[in-house]
Amino acid sequence: MDVNKQIVRATWIGIIANIFLTVLKGVFGFLANSKALLADALHSASDIVGSIVILFGVKVAVKPPDEEHPYGHGKAETIASIIVAFLLILVGVEISISAVKSIISGEVVIPKPTALVIIIISIVIKEALFQYKYRLGKRVNSIALISEAWHHRSDAFSSIAALIGIAASIIGNRFDISFLVYSDAIASIAVAFIVIKMGYSLAKESSVVMMEQVLDPTHVAQFEETIYQNPNVRKVDKIYARTHGRYVVLDVRISVDADLTVEQGHTITKEVKHALIGQHEDVHDAIIHLNPYHTA
Repeated sequence: MDVNKQIVRATWIGIIANIFLTVLKGVFGFLANSKALLADALHSASDIVGSIVILFGVKVAVKPPDEEHPYGHGKAETIASIIVAFLLILVGVEISISAVKSIISGEVVIPKPTALVIIIISIVIKEALFQYKYRLGKRVNSIALISEAWHHRSDAFSSIAALIGIAASIIGNRFDISFLVYSDAIASIAVAFIVIKMGYSLAKESSVVMMEQVLDPTHVAQFEETIYQNPNVRKVDKIYARTHGRYVVLDVRISVDADLTVEQGHTITKEVKHALIGQHEDVHDAIIHLNPYHTA
C-alpha cells in the first residue's frame, strides 16, 4: 500500500477510536462524578482535533514541488506536529486550572467504581494505537504520525494517572481517609502535567526540523561514501543535509580536476545527484556545487 494511504488510514483509525473514547469517558465521567475521567475525555477530544490537523498536513506534504516551493511541501507535516504539540499544552493548562479550582473551593466529589472500568478500557485502546502508529511512523519516516503516536501514549499515561486517582478517592471515602478523597482532583493535575510535558517534547522535536538543523555527521557519512563511488570526485568539501518532513535535501560541494570542461563537470554533478537519490530513499533532492581540485 502507498505510504500516504497507510498514514491516512492510521489517522482515521485514531479519529474513530478517539471519538468513541471521548463519548465513553465524557458520559461515564459525568455519571460517575469523576473529574479525572472528564479531564481524560477532554484529552481524547484534543486527539481528534490533532488527528484532523495531521490529515491536513499529510495532504499538503505530498504535493509535488512548484515554483513557490521548489523543495516540496514536506514541512507541512512538521507544522502539523507543532500545532498538535501546542494543542496538548493548551489542554493540559485547562485541565490543571479546573482541578486546582476544585481543590481550593474544597469541592469533594467521590467517583463511582464504574469510572475504573472505563479508564482500563481507555488505557488498552490508547496503548494499542500508540504501538501501531509509532511503528508505522518509524517505518515510513513520518514525524507527524510519530507525534500523533506520542499523543496517544500521553493519553494512556494520563489515563493511568486518572485510574490511580479515582481508585484512591474511592478507597479514601470507603475507609474514611480524609486526604485521599481529593485524589480524583489531584489525578487531574497529574494528567495535566503529563499532557503539557508531552506537548513540550513534541514542540521541541518539531522545531529542530523547522529551524533546518543539519543532520549529525554519522548520518551524513553514508552520503559521503556514495559520492566517493564516482571516480571523478577528488574530494568532498562539504555536505549539508537538512530534513524537510519525511525527506532530506542535500547541499553538496565537491572538488574535481580543474582542467575538465563545463560539460564534463555538468555530467559529474548529474551522476552524483542520481546516485544520492537512487541509493538513499530519504534523499529527495541534492544540489551539487563543483570546486576545482589542485594537487598543490
